Amino acid sequence: MTAEPGTRVLKADPAAISAAAAALRQGGLVAFPTETVYGLGADACHGEAIARLYAAKGRPAFNPLIAHVADIDAARPLAVFDAEAEKLAAAFWPGPLTLVLPKRPDCPVAALALAGLDSIAIRVPSDKTARALLAAFGGPVVAPSANRSGHVSPTSAAHVLADLRGRIDLILDGGDCAVGVESTIVALLGAPTLLRPGGLPREEIECVLGHALAMPAVTDADDAPQKLEVIAPGMLASHYAPKARVRLDATTPRAGEALLAFGAAPKFDGITLNLSPRGDLIEAATNLFSHLRALDASGATSSAVMPVPHEGLGDAINDRLARAAAPKS
Repeated sequence: MTAEPGTRVLKADPAAISAAAAALRQGGLVAFPTETVYGLGADACHGEAIARLYAAKGRPAFNPLIAHVADIDAARPLAVFDAEAEKLAAAFWPGPLTLVLPKRPDCPVAALALAGLDSIAIRVPSDKTARALLAAFGGPVVAPSANRSGHVSPTSAAHVLADLRGRIDLILDGGDCAVGVESTIVALLGAPTLLRPGGLPREEIECVLGHALAMPAVTDADDAPQKLEVIAPGMLASHYAPKARVRLDATTPRAGEALLAFGAAPKFDGITLNLSPRGDLIEAATNLFSHLRALDASGATSSAVMPVPHEGLGDAINDRLARAAAPKS
């Protein structure tokens, strides 16, 4: 199989896996097989790489991404495991189960990958190519399905190439995926809750837990446009919301406001953070959630946000800023 310049397709042998790990370390995008579907991988701790991943997929909004790790020891620095999380990880990892857990305060995963939330979705894939890549890379890799947003999830390298030709750096061809449907997602942020059915049957999870899984509460459709991609991919919406009031499309901050700028900012004596002084949408996406949190931490009670272009990643940035500015209930 061949690709256009800019996208290499390599059979998944040790040399290819080493090249893929090197590409991830350099901030590149690498598609690789898991037992469920092919994932589009980026260094989970590299905000700009994650912004480029969203751009490559054409994702309509910034939703939390699953962090893939080599084993449970690699997961422990990222999340807090209670007794039930330990039980499920011991029973089903490696395998098609994603756990949504409280993130550790020093979790190194980029805020953009977490959509600014205090939880993290993690799994340990069982596919031998995925595990070899994660071991070679030595850190967490976020990997949504390796397709354009809204398209059918890919189960072969050919599917990935058809969707992402020329948009990513490398595709590891490890053959067809064994399971072919996405992982089952269970949240452990209270009562264990089934967020998304998938490759691991619910009954097997409940057998290990010794009790039934809860189901997420359903809210009005207008409140849940992403279906839970807020705590995990594929589910219902509960987004990071800043405490401060947010005023959009502001050209001049008012007295008492903090300023969230984009591009050339007006002279202002108050608190100012700039999503991208050079007006770069990838840099702005990278900084979005960390800057919103920093404004909250500053004690500002209201913020003025300069206009961000509605193009490329600007659509997703404006989507999240609009949610931040929505009236608080």
